[in-house]
Amino acid sequence: MMTVKAKTRIMVNSTQISYFILAAYFDPGLLKYFYFLIILSLYVLIICSNLLLLVVICTNRSLHEPMYMFLCSLFVNEVFGSTGLFPFLLFQILSEIHTVSVPFCFLQVFCIFSYVCAELSNLTIMSYDRYVAICHPLQYNTQMTNKRIAVLIALAWSFAFIAIAALILLIAPLQLCGNVINKVYCFNYSIVKLACSDTNANNIYGLFLTFLIVFVPLILILYTYVRIIKVCLSGSKQTRQKAVSTCTPHLASILNFSFAVCFEILESRLEMKGVSSVFQIILSLYFLTCQPLLNSVMYGLKMSKIRIKCKSLLLGFIVTRSLDER
Repeated sequence: MMTVKAKTRIMVNSTQISYFILAAYFDPGLLKYFYFLIILSLYVLIICSNLLLLVVICTNRSLHEPMYMFLCSLFVNEVFGSTGLFPFLLFQILSEIHTVSVPFCFLQVFCIFSYVCAELSNLTIMSYDRYVAICHPLQYNTQMTNKRIAVLIALAWSFAFIAIAALILLIAPLQLCGNVINKVYCFNYSIVKLACSDTNANNIYGLFLTFLIVFVPLILILYTYVRIIKVCLSGSKQTRQKAVSTCTPHLASILNFSFAVCFEILESRLEMKGVSSVFQIILSLYFLTCQPLLNSVMYGLKMSKIRIKCKSLLLGFIVTRSLDER
């Protein structure tokens, strides 16, 4: 049994922790500048592509439809999630000492987990939108009103922020007996594992939140797609074409993100000793890097209305610039 003196020593040590060490970083030598350029290019591409699609949708009245409003919410979330990671990652790549202050670490946990929660909430709402459009087309305009769209988007973001704020409030008071996180960014469960105080509440809420923000949305999405497939099998060719054109990018986005998130959950909860550390780092960054880029590319190329408007906007910009130069 631990003596009172030992307990006191642990308490004193825990209060002295003011920063975390990110132990997953390694020294690549001069290659760090190459990695920096790759990450910077990816970040610029993500921000520019998502902002371009936001501008296109917001400035064209013909795109002020429910589906495109939900896409706007999704694109805003991609910018939000990318900004929560990339600037920090770029700084750490060039830095010699890979440390992060405790408050900033909690802020990053809030940003990353809010991004995940908002992403799955937005994808769930979009699957509901497609379900109503394909399975109940005559009721679509009466059900998907501007008021309902605003409420659904507000609920998605409010739920994400409140749920993750509660998560931060649970980990903030923990007394930590270590400060080494074996990742390239701050992660909730990695901090909980460093605690020498009681973490039952954290573990229970963490599992409950994982079920609520990951598995519940996936179950709801699966249900809507089962209904959509049933309608498509018994419907006309036009119905099937409409379903394929609007659901393909959405389905690709769900499959990509759910795979990445499920891997991250397994990797954080289980000791994956058989997987190389470099591969673990790549996959742990996957849902924060590839998803924002995939969504902008998929929706920008696959949806004809957005593609046409993007072309006309970019063409108009090039023509205007060439005339100004003359």
